[in-house]
Amino acid sequence: MKLNLKRPIVFFDLETTGVDTAKDRIVEISMVKVMPDGEEIVKTRKINPGIHIPEEATAIHGITDEDVKDCPTFAQIARSLEQFIAGCDFGGFNSNRFDLPMLVEEFMRAGISVDFKRRRFVDVQNIFHKMEQRTLVAAYKFYCDKDLTNAHSAEADTLATYEVLKAQLDRYDNLENDIDFLAEFSTRNESADYAGRILYNEKGEEVFGFGKYKGRCVAEIFESEPSYYNWMMNGDFPLYTKKVITEIRLRGSKEKKR
Repeated sequence: MKLNLKRPIVFFDLETTGVDTAKDRIVEISMVKVMPDGEEIVKTRKINPGIHIPEEATAIHGITDEDVKDCPTFAQIARSLEQFIAGCDFGGFNSNRFDLPMLVEEFMRAGISVDFKRRRFVDVQNIFHKMEQRTLVAAYKFYCDKDLTNAHSAEADTLATYEVLKAQLDRYDNLENDIDFLAEFSTRNESADYAGRILYNEKGEEVFGFGKYKGRCVAEIFESEPSYYNWMMNGDFPLYTKKVITEIRLRGSKEKKR
């Protein structure tokens, strides 16, 4: 089934040095940009992370320090990448919880503050888990009846994810061929930041999604315990999370002055 698109959507997958969005780096990125008319533009490239690629990471994706020593850093390709994804929605497999937060962190480290607030995010894994409860390899076999022989190759995973979504639309009558619907359906919990540290409660207020104040209003905690804000800013939290809590704190300060 062809995707019904109002604007382009970029399916993407990252291979990284690890799973910590605050500390780890991208070593390979692959994107499939699908245009409303069905045209597909594939871009894949390796990236020099500027840090050692741990052996346990290499064991998963097969990329070594030697493989990327002459490759550009993320900062060197950030502007062209920003232009490539401008005005696009996003799709991926586990992308809402990992790939998207990691990509945003890399942009921020490169000095580019990307604004994805008006974008839609379709996480194919969340659709799959709600429907079938399996991995990407199993999803590819289940929906497309194909073996994913190059699993953990960024391009293979990206193309497989795109194919799986189209097959899901063919299989499930209750899935609408609409990016707004799919983004809403594939979202887990609404969060103020991409890493899920700051969530929204039923009133639309930002609350902590972790730690001793889990479920408590962020603005209220920062007012009663300002040191908690300082602790987060000095801790190993993603840059975007720090940006979000700073905006909350500044908003609180302005409201107190009124």
